[in-house]
Amino acid sequence: MTPLLNPTPSPGPAAADGTGAKGTMLKQVGLLAAVAALLAVLWMPSVQGLPAAGQVMLSVLAFAVIVWMTEALDYAVSSVVIGALMVFLLAYAPDAAKPAGADMGTRAALGLALSGFSNSAVALVAAACFIAAAMTATGLDRRIALLVLSKVDAGTNHIVMGAMVTGFLLSFIVPSTTARVACLVPIMMGFILAFKVDKRSRFAGLLVITAAQTASVWNVGIKTAAAQNMVAIGFIEKQFGSGISWTEWFIAGAPFSALLSVAVYFIMTRMMKPEMKEIEGGQATIRLQLGAIGKMSVREWKLLAIVLTLLGFWATEKVLHNFDTSSTTIAAIALMLLPRLGVMDWKESQRGFPWGTVILFAVGISVGTALLRTNAAAWLANLIVQNLGLQQASAFVILMLLSLFLIVIHLGFASATALASTMIPIIISVLMAVQTPGINVIGMTMLLQFVVSFGFILPVNAPQNMIAYGTDTFDARDFVRTGLVITLAAAVLLVIFALTYWPWMGYMTHAA
Repeated sequence: MTPLLNPTPSPGPAAADGTGAKGTMLKQVGLLAAVAALLAVLWMPSVQGLPAAGQVMLSVLAFAVIVWMTEALDYAVSSVVIGALMVFLLAYAPDAAKPAGADMGTRAALGLALSGFSNSAVALVAAACFIAAAMTATGLDRRIALLVLSKVDAGTNHIVMGAMVTGFLLSFIVPSTTARVACLVPIMMGFILAFKVDKRSRFAGLLVITAAQTASVWNVGIKTAAAQNMVAIGFIEKQFGSGISWTEWFIAGAPFSALLSVAVYFIMTRMMKPEMKEIEGGQATIRLQLGAIGKMSVREWKLLAIVLTLLGFWATEKVLHNFDTSSTTIAAIALMLLPRLGVMDWKESQRGFPWGTVILFAVGISVGTALLRTNAAAWLANLIVQNLGLQQASAFVILMLLSLFLIVIHLGFASATALASTMIPIIISVLMAVQTPGINVIGMTMLLQFVVSFGFILPVNAPQNMIAYGTDTFDARDFVRTGLVITLAAAVLLVIFALTYWPWMGYMTHAA
């Protein structure tokens, strides 16, 4: 029965749409629209207060947003194209700090286009990919998932709860949302097939959708759970010279994620109520399959020890030591790759390694950094502040309006990393432009980054959603209708936390 744990999910309707004539046409139209937007912004008349380099970056931003929203180009390819555009367009614009000076030239423009690669957050994202690769190579993530599920009784609602607990635990030790769901979904599918449950039953859809949504929920509460969080941290560190520790992030976000997890459980089990109350022999079969993979290997014990030690360093940052998250994670990767001491060699670590994700992340930070340095972000921020009347607005109003904006715009993005790369620099500039007394810019940026992870509504809003959709266990409308209610629950919690916990903790405004 072991092979049932790793079924290959069928491409599903989404894959068919994405590769068919309709999908190809959308991509072609998207690319043409992106080029048109680039040229329109680039050739528009000069605007007072916007340097020439800033106008160039706005044109690149328009291109990037449309390409990322329509997926006109593969994300890795789009990153290279955006980097090239930055180099050759900025080269013919003066430095924003010296608007009357000579053109920047390709050398200086190249430095700006590659600035994201020097950000410590990029090293952390790359390291996170290595940890995910080690989990897959050793099978430790599968073992943890099966171990948790083996403790759950045959009740269908309890099985769903077990899947959520598994997703929660993996969020601590697998710093990649896609990797977590890619591990969990085949196990859920194996479970469904082992018990001869109809693949298109409500129970199957409930189990798979809940696994994906739980992963997104805990992206909010755990700093290292998702790459988009590292985007925000990278910009905060660049702009303010200080970051947010793992524990500080957890204290701010984990209570929100915990309550939203409870809401997700009740929403999903009510809106997709399973056909049966329990599955006979469910627990025994899971235990049988857990036994089939044998005892923990030496490699698994090594990896578990390294990951738990790393988690300890993350949790005690700025409390017991001053080692930042990126530094300790890189040290852990070095241990994982060492001969004898480690758990995998270089070739093994590179099987399916998502270098495209790392490049997207780095170029996204480069775009954000350039938007800040060329004053394009500040110019956009002033427009937003003036048009929304945010100059004297309270921290609560600012948080609500910007959160609503992020939730709506996320509908057009298939990557929270791309959304964060685009919006966080602008959000930082908006928060710096308002005149709200005592506003905590770093804290508010963190809270708005939480909202960036609200990709609950459409299957195309996040890679983990698409993995779930690829199983063909549910229709898109099931994801949308449950996702809308989950988003509503998240918005209600956002209001409650913004009126109570977060102000009490000083995340929104500094004490007078």
